[in-house]
Amino acid sequence: MRRLVFPLMLLSILIFLFAAACSSEPGAEIVEGESSANKSGESIVSLKGMIEIDGSSTVYPVSEAVAEEFRKTYPKVQVNVGVSGTGGGFKRFTVGETDISNASRPIKDEEKTVAQQNGVEYHELLVGQDGISVVVNKANDWATCMTVKELKMLWEPGSTVSKWSDIRPEWPDDRINLYGPGTDSGTFDFFTEEIIGEVQASRSDFTMSEDDNVLVIGVNGDKGALGYFGYSYYLENKNMINTVAVDGGEGCVAPTSETIENGTYIPLARPLLIYVNKTSLKKPEVKTFVEYYLVNAEQLVEEVGYVKLPDGGYEAGLAEIR
Repeated sequence: MRRLVFPLMLLSILIFLFAAACSSEPGAEIVEGESSANKSGESIVSLKGMIEIDGSSTVYPVSEAVAEEFRKTYPKVQVNVGVSGTGGGFKRFTVGETDISNASRPIKDEEKTVAQQNGVEYHELLVGQDGISVVVNKANDWATCMTVKELKMLWEPGSTVSKWSDIRPEWPDDRINLYGPGTDSGTFDFFTEEIIGEVQASRSDFTMSEDDNVLVIGVNGDKGALGYFGYSYYLENKNMINTVAVDGGEGCVAPTSETIENGTYIPLARPLLIYVNKTSLKKPEVKTFVEYYLVNAEQLVEEVGYVKLPDGGYEAGLAEIR
């Protein structure tokens, strides 16, 4: 029996070495600080650090989805994603408080000036497309389509429209209760510019929130409600609310992935953006995250309910930051 000891020990060692070799993924170990846009999300790496993101509630679902996947690959990197609205995000970004700013509109001239004064240089990167959705309560079976002129009449400063029948005589003589994003929101800026014709021009007697989920709840619980927010939030809650098709001059068009992508949902289709501080981009964790964002955005943008960029859009973004 003693003669079997050495072969058994040798066999055990061989089994152990074979198992260890199988468990080691090629390329799984990445040197700390090395940039890698790993799309599979399978490798566990040693990259460390913190990334601060804030801004648009519309872009938030995309950035948060990217952050969640990124954490699986890079668990030692802390990614904080805030929701203070596009304007609120730029207030922090232009003074250097954040690495990345989510935005549902391009940066304004006055925001650019603040950034320049604080030495903040940045990349503007497209990550997707959206269509602002005008929504009503599920019980509303009359306002299936509204013209831009009617929306302007309803939302413009000094509007006296208070009942549905004020818009069209055949509509119910019931009160309209309005819901919309706050004044720091890029959605508010875009909607007022496209519908009213002037940024930030709006009646003020409406329920406002920077959190689109609050607006969804409000419209869902109010038969007389009408509101607006990003397409993703409608899609996520379409069993609770209805969309209103918009007539921008060429007939009624509802927001869908197809109408947003092909440009027929006018005038409320818009870009989704992130702004990346160039100084922050020199940090390995930020560079890796932004690369990861652009590599995976095509899939994640659609998963959260928005529309991906046309072919070559994400590659152009990667080329800009590299």
